[in-house]
Amino acid sequence: MKLPRDLSGDNLAKALRKLGYEITRQTGSHLRLTTQQNGEHHVTVPRHNPIRVGTIGGILGDVANHFQITRDELLQRLF
Repeated sequence: MKLPRDLSGDNLAKALRKLGYEITRQTGSHLRLTTQQNGEHHVTVPRHNPIRVGTIGGILGDVANHFQITRDELLQRLF
């Protein structure tokens, strides 16, 4: 499955809520999201519109690694 090309930071944060991520803080134009599922995990999401494809890939790769699933499985859960 291809990565979304027109995803904003706010929409990515909203999609990650499905996996238990909550906004814990905001510094400037970046959000810090934290989940307690499968142990504590943090990701930083820029509030840019749109987020660069490489940045999306890095964030989703980190989340998929934390949940021990493939990136394609993660994309199916989120979008």
